[in-house]
Amino acid sequence: MGNWINRISEQIRAAKGEFPVDFLLEGANLVNVLSGEIYPAQVAIFQDRVVGFGAYEARERINVQDKFICPGFIDGHLHLESTLLTPWEFVRAVTPLGTSSVVLDPHEITNVLGVEGLKYLHEVSRNLPLSFYFTLPSCVPTTPLETSGATLEAEELKKFMKKPWVLGLGEMMNFPGVIAADPEILKKLEITGNKCKDGHAPLLRGKNLFAYLATGIASDHECTQLEEALEKMRSGMYIMIREGSTSKNLIDLLPLITPKNNRRCMIVSDDKSPVDLVNSGHLNNALKKIVAKGCDPVLAIQMVTINPAEYFGLRQMGAVAPGYLADLVVLDDLRDFQVHLVFHRGRKVAQCGSLDTQVVEELKIQKNKSLLLRSVVRNSVHLKPLNKSHLEIPAQSGKKARIIQIIPNQIKTKCLIKKIKVEEGKAVSDPSGDILKLVVVERHKGTGRVGLGFVKGMGLKEGALASSVAHDSHNIIAVGVEDEDLLLAISEIGRLQGGWIISNRGKVIEALPLPIAGLLSEWSLKKTVNALTALNQRALELGCTLAEPFSTLSFLALPVIPELKLTDLGLVDVSLFQHVSLFID
Repeated sequence: MGNWINRISEQIRAAKGEFPVDFLLEGANLVNVLSGEIYPAQVAIFQDRVVGFGAYEARERINVQDKFICPGFIDGHLHLESTLLTPWEFVRAVTPLGTSSVVLDPHEITNVLGVEGLKYLHEVSRNLPLSFYFTLPSCVPTTPLETSGATLEAEELKKFMKKPWVLGLGEMMNFPGVIAADPEILKKLEITGNKCKDGHAPLLRGKNLFAYLATGIASDHECTQLEEALEKMRSGMYIMIREGSTSKNLIDLLPLITPKNNRRCMIVSDDKSPVDLVNSGHLNNALKKIVAKGCDPVLAIQMVTINPAEYFGLRQMGAVAPGYLADLVVLDDLRDFQVHLVFHRGRKVAQCGSLDTQVVEELKIQKNKSLLLRSVVRNSVHLKPLNKSHLEIPAQSGKKARIIQIIPNQIKTKCLIKKIKVEEGKAVSDPSGDILKLVVVERHKGTGRVGLGFVKGMGLKEGALASSVAHDSHNIIAVGVEDEDLLLAISEIGRLQGGWIISNRGKVIEALPLPIAGLLSEWSLKKTVNALTALNQRALELGCTLAEPFSTLSFLALPVIPELKLTDLGLVDVSLFQHVSLFID
């Protein structure tokens, strides 16, 4: 208590002008997300807080003439694992872009490693120039329709719920279980108490939606249709508008946002690839997009600052005002959202797209410390030896097959009913018709279970792609033309203990190792992006028609997103929430 009183006493005196503040930002326009105004202001920073506006003596005066000061950006829903980056490399990617805080749902790494994954990710994300908060994963495993590496029950989650870095319960994907009043699911909602309960309820409407909301679930990031989002907002939900690398809903849902309701909206990433982060940006790019389409800049900025801060109960965050944490961004303009300066907790951490040199050195130290913990998260791939016979699909005469139809820029899929090419009594890939064999191999317990199906929309003419990232249980998923290449790519993932692999004509031709839980790279941001760029380019050369083929591939095993998916236990009709046969009459 004494330390707090001493610190606040100093901030009170600094606010009164009794001694110099640390920084005074001069000549800029303040984007005040509390009052909804933009006006000229000088901003005084002392220690980790904004202490006042106007004239102050300062140890460092920074002229930001005609620029715009706004709060640091907050991503209210992100799976770090989708970036393939460790926390310290994620900082390199997004801190210079104005992101000051993220709320992570670590259900990817916990589906592989359980609480050990959660503890690891928290430990290595501490004391970085970006604030990492967590929601506890609500669905580990996500469903009984696949094999996960771990199980997290309510009693285990309860041990973490009171931690200050835990903001609530992560997205409740098992909405059928909620609606059916499953006791274990209700226990997880109960132990959350007054903290946030995030939702995940694609296309849920009417009385089933009301039943879902009866539990106190308060947000949804799965809206893809305007009418769906409006009904959920009218029913009390906060709408997290997703603008990720695979799912892009921002422009479609833009008409939802008005000056009267925008405080119930947030812009989130959900899943973001490292190539996308480097080439396009993070929340700064989402702001650029939405403003270009006519959204008022203040409303847009509120959706990545004060709105998520208030939703998650992050008091004294999300605004530039006395007493608020000095997480702030100086922008060149409110059109392109080019970032000039970034402050985190009162410290200048980035300028003109580059991290401060001292920050870079600190990230190197953090990396070296974190690598000492890697034994906890390595060796997560356990495969039973496979041969070609495990990948063969006996044809069924006269029957058609259920085929997963990819929808570009969406993680939803359709179910296509079509005849499959047959050779020597086996159902095989037909690259001329863009129908390829899809394989999911269980990798947690070495059971040897293999799910087999077909997918349309990848475009590959030869070769195979394989990944140890396959939402949400992260078994190995592979797609390809020839069984030999499929088998080789899958085997290489076992050798590397995780990764993204391309094989062709009996050789591994590109690889990105992902040794941390089979999900994250230990390489630098630059090296990871270069490897992924090479993978995407090589996939393109093999005929792939998708810009982010591995990202799309990873969602083809997610049995909570309609319509048809494949797990190690077989095809899943998500609308029925049950397994279905590959062939039908």
